[in-house]
Amino acid sequence: MKRKLIAAIGVAGMMVSIAACGGSKAAEPKSLTVWLTVDAQKNWPDLVKAADDAIVAKHPGLKINHEYYGWPDKNTKLDAVLATDKAPDVVEMGNTEMLPYTLKGAFAPVDASKFDNSDQWLDGLKASVTYDGKVYGVPYYAGGRVATWRKDIAAKDGIKATPKTYTELTSDLDKIQKKEGNKFSAWYQPSRDWYAAMSFVYDAGGSIAKEDGGQFKANLSSAESIKGLNEYKHVLDAYMHGDKTKDESDRPIVYGQGKSALIFGAGWEGGTAALPENDKVGKLADKLETFVMPGPSGSAMPVFLGGSDLAIPVKSKAQGVAAEWINAFTGEKGQQGLIAKQNLPNNKKDLAPLKADAKTTVAATAAEKSWFVPMAPGWGAVEKAQVLQTMLQSIGTGKASVEAAAKTADTAIDKVINTK
Repeated sequence: MKRKLIAAIGVAGMMVSIAACGGSKAAEPKSLTVWLTVDAQKNWPDLVKAADDAIVAKHPGLKINHEYYGWPDKNTKLDAVLATDKAPDVVEMGNTEMLPYTLKGAFAPVDASKFDNSDQWLDGLKASVTYDGKVYGVPYYAGGRVATWRKDIAAKDGIKATPKTYTELTSDLDKIQKKEGNKFSAWYQPSRDWYAAMSFVYDAGGSIAKEDGGQFKANLSSAESIKGLNEYKHVLDAYMHGDKTKDESDRPIVYGQGKSALIFGAGWEGGTAALPENDKVGKLADKLETFVMPGPSGSAMPVFLGGSDLAIPVKSKAQGVAAEWINAFTGEKGQQGLIAKQNLPNNKKDLAPLKADAKTTVAATAAEKSWFVPMAPGWGAVEKAQVLQTMLQSIGTGKASVEAAAKTADTAIDKVINTK
C-alpha cells in the first residue's frame, strides 16, 4: 500500500468506523461482503454456509456475498479496493500480513470479549491481531511446524525408537550421518530458513528484537540469541550436506528425492514430498513419521505458528454484523468444523483434546508452544530486506562468524524496525 491508500482510509475511514460501531441506532445493513481465500471455497464451503445461515437467521433479508482469492493476488486486489468506498466487510489475512495493514489504519479495532474463547487464543495468532494494546482481527485457524523423518532409514541404521529429546535426536542423526555418508543429509535444513533458525533462538531464550517503552531494539547479538544461532550452525555443519545458499521453498521436493532423513517444517511438507510427482523413493508416505521437534533447552521446540486471521476493514458499513459473522464462522461450532477438516483450532481449549488423539497429537502439541515476529512498525521492511535470510546464509556458508553475522543483522534491523 502506498501513501495514497493511507490518506484514503485515514480520517474518513475512522469516521465510518465510529459511526458504525459507536451508535446504538445504526441502520441494519442490507448486505455483507466476505473475502476469503480459495482454501475455504475448496475445502470447507459447508462451514461458510453454516455461518451464513446463522447470521441470516438473526438478520432476515440480509444478503451475504462471498469473493474468493488466491494468496498471490489477494493483497493487490485488497489494496485497490481499500482506496475506494467498496471495501469488503470481512477479509481473510495471513497472520504475518496483518501488521502492515493495521499500522496504516486499514482495519477497525474489535472487542475481543465478543468472540468465543478469545481468552484462549493461541499465542502466535493472538500476537498477530494485537497492536498497541488493541485487537484488530480474530484468529481463524492455525498451522504449526513438526519434525518429519524417514523411519525406514532410522530402522536400517539401528535406531529403534522415535527420539523424544534433543540429545536423543542428535545422537540418532549422528548414527544416520555416519552410516549414510557425506552425500546424504541426515537433516536437510536449508540455511536461509529463518522460521527454523529463529525457533532455535527463541528456545535458547533469545529473540529477534525486544520492545522497551514502545521502541524495538534488535536482539540477535544477545548471549541467548547467539547460543541459539550457534546450535543452528551446528545442525548445518553436522547434518546439512546440500546447497547452503538455499531457502526452504522447495524443501518437500528435495525431501522426496530420498537423500535426507529429517526435515523440520510445516506439517504438510511430508505429504507433499510423498505425492506421486515428487516421490522418487517409492511408497514414501508409508516410510514417514512426524513428531514434535524437541528443543536443546529440554522442552518442545517453540515453532513459528502460521495461520489466518479475519479482519474488518475500517471502511466497512456493516462492522457489527461483520463481527457476528466472524464469530459464527470461527466460534465454538466453527472451530469443530475446521478441526474436522484437518485444521488446527485458533484456541488452546479446542487444541487440548487433539493432543490425546493419535491422528492429531503431534501437530497439536507442536502448536502449543509458539513464537511470532516482533509487532513493530518496521517489521515489514525487515522482511522485505531479507535481513534474517542474509545473516543465516552467511552463517551457513561460513562467510561470517555467528557473532559477526548477528551484529550486522542487528544493525540492519535497528535502522528500520521502528519506522512506520
